[in-house]
Amino acid sequence: MPFLEMKNISKRFVDVVANDRVCFDVERGEVHTLLGENGAGKSTLMNILYGLYSPDEGEIYMEGNLVKISSPYDAIELHIGMIHQHFTLIPNLSVTENIILGLPSSSGFLLELKKAEENIDNISRKYELRVDPKSLVRQLPVGLQQRVEILKALYRNTDILILDEPTSVLTPLEVEIFFKIIRRFTEDGLAVIFISHKLNEVMSISDRITVLRGGNVVGTLKKLDTDANKLAGMMVGKEITLSLDKPSVKKGKRLLEVRGLSVNSEKGGKPLVNNVSFDIHEGEILGVAGVDGNGQGELADAIAGLQPVSKGQILINGMDVAHLSPRKRIERKLGYIPSDRQRVGLIVDFSVAQNLVLKNFCDPPFSTRRLFLSHKNITSNADQMIKEFDIKVSHGNEKVAFLSGGNQQKVILAREISGKPDVLIAMQPTRGLDVGSTRYVHQCILQHREQGGATLFISTELDEVIAISDRIGVMFEGEIMGIIPGGDRADLEQISLMMAGVREQKTKKSVS
Repeated sequence: MPFLEMKNISKRFVDVVANDRVCFDVERGEVHTLLGENGAGKSTLMNILYGLYSPDEGEIYMEGNLVKISSPYDAIELHIGMIHQHFTLIPNLSVTENIILGLPSSSGFLLELKKAEENIDNISRKYELRVDPKSLVRQLPVGLQQRVEILKALYRNTDILILDEPTSVLTPLEVEIFFKIIRRFTEDGLAVIFISHKLNEVMSISDRITVLRGGNVVGTLKKLDTDANKLAGMMVGKEITLSLDKPSVKKGKRLLEVRGLSVNSEKGGKPLVNNVSFDIHEGEILGVAGVDGNGQGELADAIAGLQPVSKGQILINGMDVAHLSPRKRIERKLGYIPSDRQRVGLIVDFSVAQNLVLKNFCDPPFSTRRLFLSHKNITSNADQMIKEFDIKVSHGNEKVAFLSGGNQQKVILAREISGKPDVLIAMQPTRGLDVGSTRYVHQCILQHREQGGATLFISTELDEVIAISDRIGVMFEGEIMGIIPGGDRADLEQISLMMAGVREQKTKKSVS
């Protein structure tokens, strides 16, 4: 008999079926992973278990007994804890105050802070979740804030711990330590439900894996009976190979030079981008790694002309464009794939055909000398791009809003890459995409590299950055900590240290 069992759980949001008769269970002492792409229904299912949503259909059993979970309070009473991807801590309260918030005190209206601090300290020592109970949460780095969330659950005598994408804010070394902590939980008999879309982490930490696709269970497997390629195929519904075919390309002249670039914060204080310098050559991909929010987005926007530069130079083919308009940068052969495809990359109420010419609609053959649009040529261009980039759409006049995320990204790729830019900025180009669409994006960027283009590839998915990049720069608090080789020569330990703010070790061979 499973420790916890969810039977035939269904949940609908208007016309969207988030969970469709999902069955899931977890045993004491195991890590059972829920794997699936964004929108597969993983978080919805766990939000039902934690009482944040009520199921439309289905039942939940604990040790064979039917239970009703109508709120997080009910879940906590049943010793179920959930660590959300976005923390629910109050920054101006101490670690102890956050952990005991909402719990009754044996002394009535008086807080027993000293006793609570002692209990928290004992738990933190037992599981090596060291954190000062008296520290203010706002003074802690994100890795320690996550520890506070876990301690909050353990303090409530949790038997089932739900971890929703827990590694998204951690460096590789922190992930390794975190997985050791999870194993201590299971050794003590806790049941851990691990939500993720990262196949390497799933294969590292799981005992069993349940794959969701489109709100349905595709299958449940033991880790020993599967591999990353098989799981990827289950996620997308077809056989897929994850390895990248990355041929050797001769590096040519410098196409992009960034010199002492700084971007100030509107609120003052430390610059968002601080004295950053690097080069990218013909036939080269420079990856940028780092925990999200360390200046990567501001760096990409500054190069694209969407963020004002306070200091420094941005040279494309030797010409400084740091204070030119985005239009002038486009004319200097700059392409940009933004992280937010709907807000920045596309006009969703426009057609596919119109979005494909947003950068050059005023140029021949898409407009005449009298600045009238040539709808015939715009349509012809769309037909060609739809075929070449395999955009799943009935015709070019269909609104972009009706396309899937993967096909919306293909529209941006088609527009940016078909213009044959010398320099391509790709900011989180695979965020929210399924495995198949992600692979397609990678192939397009590698093809641009083979054709002699220079690419700045920015992603918070470290495995992705390592696999696709020739060199890797690591950002921390707006600065480049160092630039080292990518691919098989990447030093994971050094990258992890740089992601935590340690500059490149000069004893090792650096890459200019």
